[in-house]
Formats: sequence, structure tokens, C-alpha cells
Amino acid sequence: MDATIGAGGHAEKILRASDPDGRLLGLDADPFALEIATGRLSEFGARVVLQNSNFENLERVASAQGFVPVDGIVFDLGLSSMQLRDAARGFSFAHEGSLDMRFNPATDTTAADLVNHLRERELADLIYEYGEERASRRIARAIVAARPIRTAVQLAHVIERAVGRHGRIHPATRTFQALRIEVNRELDVLQKTLEQIPDLLAPNGRVVVISFHSLEDRIVKNFLRNEKSLRVLTKHPIRPTNEETLANPRSRSAKLRAAERVDE
Repeated sequence: MDATIGAGGHAEKILRASDPDGRLLGLDADPFALEIATGRLSEFGARVVLQNSNFENLERVASAQGFVPVDGIVFDLGLSSMQLRDAARGFSFAHEGSLDMRFNPATDTTAADLVNHLRERELADLIYEYGEERASRRIARAIVAARPIRTAVQLAHVIERAVGRHGRIHPATRTFQALRIEVNRELDVLQKTLEQIPDLLAPNGRVVVISFHSLEDRIVKNFLRNEKSLRVLTKHPIRPTNEETLANPRSRSAKLRAAERVDE
């Protein structure tokens, strides 16, 4: 199972490696990503089943599609490059787009709702907790004073004026991360999903999780260590090589952890 199929890159590699009869179930909350994956993986025919669903429904979808137990599950958390490039989605302040940030456009709350309607204290706490941003109170105060804020670029400018710019990382990066996590309930969903894994994996089946920030990685690390039916295969997370980060700069913060199903 590829729980975050995106454009289908990992899925394609898995299907080719499991040729001729390996089957794969792919999920994604983003219908636009699923459309791309459908085209990319069409050559594999009935060997691949795709579902537009958040991975918190992994167990239910897998059971309904006859994919229990499975030999492997992969999670590639966070944003895809195509989501960042789509200005209309509002994930990136590099493009002028509405403050949306929803993985699934059918859900209710957008980043604009949070930015324009949360109380200053609630907004500051959110930015501090999910963005690990030390200047969260100053940023929240500036956001409230600048309301209404409608676009990603507008929000980025408000934050930059409030805290200044130092170093290579844009000062709005952590705030955007915090808003995206809250809009999509990412940490709650991740914890609930990980708890489903032991019942889905076959004996000796493996789970691989790639995370991109410390909050996700902490949840993954603690779960794999504490789950008695899993044996951790990565004492330390696997990080990208220098060659990989040169080829794909967005991979620089990636951490891969893996575990194997064993008898309790």
C-alpha cells in the first residue's frame, strides 16, 4: 500500500519491482494528485487500485479492497512538489494564490479561515506549537493587525515585516507549516493511522515512513519504538545523501524510518 500516492513515483517503482503479479493499493486525499497518478500508472492495469481517501481510513479502505494483510506500507508525508507549484492551492508564498492549503478541497476549513478568524492568542499558540516558531506572538499580532489577509504572498509579506529576514529560510516558512498542519489535521491523522499498521501488515511485512519535520518524525519514532508487534529496522533515520539533495533540494530535511512486523 502506498498511503500517500501523490503523482505515483514510489508506486511505479514498487509495481515494477513486484512484477508480474504484485498488487498495490494507493490512497491520496488530493483528487488532483490521484488524477495524475491514475494516468501514470495506467499501464499496470488491474495490478493497481487507487482511492481518493485520507490515509486515516487506511484500514477500512484496505479491507474493502481485499488488501489485508499486506507485505508493505509506505508513507511519504508532507507536501508534494506539484502542490507547491499550484498557486491556487496557497501552499507556497512563492506564488500569488488564495490562502487555501487543503489537501482535499472538499473539506471545510481553509488557511484563510484560521488567519482571519482565530483570536490572537489562539493564532500565536498554533504557530508556536505546529510551526515551532519562537516569534509566534509577534507574528500573530501582526496578522491580526493586517486583517483581512487573502493571499499567500500577502501573508508572507506581513510576517516578513513583523520579524525581518535573516538567513536563507524565509521567516514565513514555519507559520505556513503550522497553518497547513492545522487545516489538514496532519498530526492527529498521522497518529491514528500509525495505530492501524500492526493489523494490516502480514508477518515480516514492513512499514516505511518518510517525514519532513520534527513533529512528524517524533510521532513516527515513538510509535515504532513502542509498538511491540514491530521491530525497528532503522536505529537512526536514513537521511538523503549530498548527491540526492543536490538533485532535489526539497529532500534535505527528509528522514526515513522503517519497521518490520513480528510476533508479539
